[in-house]
Amino acid sequence: MPYSLRHLLTVGSMALLPMTAAAQQAAPPPPPVSVAKPVVRDVIDNDEFIGRFEPVDQVSVRSRVGGYLQEVDFTDGALVKKGDQLFVIDQRPFITSLNEANAALEVAKTTLSYAETQFNRAQSLANSGSQSVSTLDDRRRDWISAQANVRGAQASAERAALDMEYTKITAPLSGRIDRRLISAGNLVQADQSILTTIVSLDPIDFYFDVDERRLLNFADTARKQGQVLQQGGGGVDVSVTISDPTAKPFKGKLDFAENRIDNESGTIRIRARFANPDLVLQPGLFGRIQVEASNTYKAVLVPDEAIGSDQNERVVYVVGPDNKVSTKPVRPGPRLYGYRVIREGLDGSETIIVNGLMRARPGGTITPQMVELPQERRDTPPDSVTTENGQ
Repeated sequence: MPYSLRHLLTVGSMALLPMTAAAQQAAPPPPPVSVAKPVVRDVIDNDEFIGRFEPVDQVSVRSRVGGYLQEVDFTDGALVKKGDQLFVIDQRPFITSLNEANAALEVAKTTLSYAETQFNRAQSLANSGSQSVSTLDDRRRDWISAQANVRGAQASAERAALDMEYTKITAPLSGRIDRRLISAGNLVQADQSILTTIVSLDPIDFYFDVDERRLLNFADTARKQGQVLQQGGGGVDVSVTISDPTAKPFKGKLDFAENRIDNESGTIRIRARFANPDLVLQPGLFGRIQVEASNTYKAVLVPDEAIGSDQNERVVYVVGPDNKVSTKPVRPGPRLYGYRVIREGLDGSETIIVNGLMRARPGGTITPQMVELPQERRDTPPDSVTTENGQ
């Protein structure tokens, strides 16, 4: 007997019930995702600039006398101390000149002694009337002339001795010396030929350029400390990081600012000074300097990896009481204490996803695994989130 349509539908529905239950049993649970509360703490914003280290003192070593270079008494790239002998110019011509000058000085002294004796004799005879006054005047002239000759010969001898001393070229300051730029045997021109260079290393300066707005902020900070930015930089604490990721930030202070803003760039150059006892920092090395740029305030901090993108917006994935995920647009700020400051979008009471963004979808459900974020992170990932200042 053929089945009716209602019978077929009833049988089909009964057959689907076990399949639906099986499908429900086979559905995977919501994915586990690490969640946490944002860090809320007092912070001070830092402005970051790129700059370069420069030596406090540097000098190009030149010879004060001309001649053939005879000795090079240092190792290229070595550390030298002030007064260390670096070069020697061939001394033989200068020894000869010094001997000639000393001989001329002896002659002048002998002539002076003779002229003085003649003057004293003439004066004695003139007083007794045995010699004319004009002869006495001649003897006085000869004596005075001999005195001048002695002074001239003395100056020539001192000059020859000074030239002799200049044949030994010493380090004018302590620091690291460059390679020799002229080898032994070459002719050195007085006050022209650069033999090498020396730069000081400890302490060391860091120069960077700031715009007008932040310059006014730094100047105001210095005034509140009773100082002037151009004179001592206000003593504002700064830190510099270099390209070596294992190196800790170097601590220093603002030291100086130029006395005018550059007309073309609209920036002013500022200097910070750092102690460098281990000589890690080298002249010419690039670095990023952080300068305090605000008063203390409460800030919401989240890890960089907790910030995602939704078209042109930065978003954070928020987990609700029912474990459902939603997104909240945020405005990131600078990175402090290993986290990213959130300017707008969070108040710190939210529960956010901090790891596993790829397993979460807006509107979906997750299995939250609560973790606690430390107040400061040191194992931070590379800075990949654009801040409000473009840093």
